[in-house]
Amino acid sequence: MGAAEAAGAAGASTDPVAAERRQLVNVAYRLLGSLTEAEDAVQEAYARWYAQPPDRRDEILSPGAWLTTVTGRICLDVLGSARARRERYVGAWLPDPLPDRAEWSRGRGEGPTDPATPTDPATPTDPADQVVLDESVTMAFLVVLESMTPAERVAFVLHDVFRYPFAEIADVLGRTPAACKQLAASARRRVRGSQAPVSAAGRADAVRRVKEAWEARDIPALVDLLDPAAVLTADGGGLVGTVLRPIEGDARIAQYMVAIADKAPGLELLERSVNGVPGLVARRAGTVMTVASFDVADGRVTRIWVVRNPEKLRPWLRDG
Repeated sequence: MGAAEAAGAAGASTDPVAAERRQLVNVAYRLLGSLTEAEDAVQEAYARWYAQPPDRRDEILSPGAWLTTVTGRICLDVLGSARARRERYVGAWLPDPLPDRAEWSRGRGEGPTDPATPTDPATPTDPADQVVLDESVTMAFLVVLESMTPAERVAFVLHDVFRYPFAEIADVLGRTPAACKQLAASARRRVRGSQAPVSAAGRADAVRRVKEAWEARDIPALVDLLDPAAVLTADGGGLVGTVLRPIEGDARIAQYMVAIADKAPGLELLERSVNGVPGLVARRAGTVMTVASFDVADGRVTRIWVVRNPEKLRPWLRDG
């Protein structure tokens, strides 16, 4: 089952318009990498839907297709202005990390929330709870999506992730289906060039060993676990202290990680899923302070993405 089918199945509702919300949030998050912007885009799409006269809405045969097209166009506009806004962002910008709510609930001895609970577009919900966690939301995948042009990203996500036909994508982009197909092919080449298949067990083992070496302040062990050309990128958004530029090289990253641990007594490291794959969460006094994602190749960590911006950690604060 693809992301589109999974989101649609999970968002079943007696109201066909309200039932589309989960699907739209899934599309918008993959297009924008921001939960806040995704929620805003979906809300705007619903506002445009309900702004139409009732007889006009009744004429629309597929409200879901209409809402997806409008959401896609809104996201395309947001992507067009995102680069200018991110140039003003303090430090590196990273996509919002997503928790696995059921995982946190089990850790507290509670049952997971039923993902099939219907949602109403007028009811405030955490968009993080709406996103289906699969390979298309891993931090590594989202970072690659950031390298695409807005049109490439829309064409690729809608077609390759959600299986929308190019005829419908053409309505979103205002281009021919053939042009949309070319955009998706170009984006696909970027994705293929960045992928390094790693088993879930292998990734979890690498992350666990990093956690143990980090807790032990063992620089040689960390260096051994990191690829010599590893890169660590941190996102504090100018709201908390962190490095503003990526750190490159195994030794420099290991030294930085140990220095951070020394400056943060009482920091608790937890193995948690981040965007559906093994990651680490740093918590102090029950509050999540940092969420780290990892990319692994040949048993070594090649990339570390550290999100410390508290505005991006709001979905995690419920789990403290």
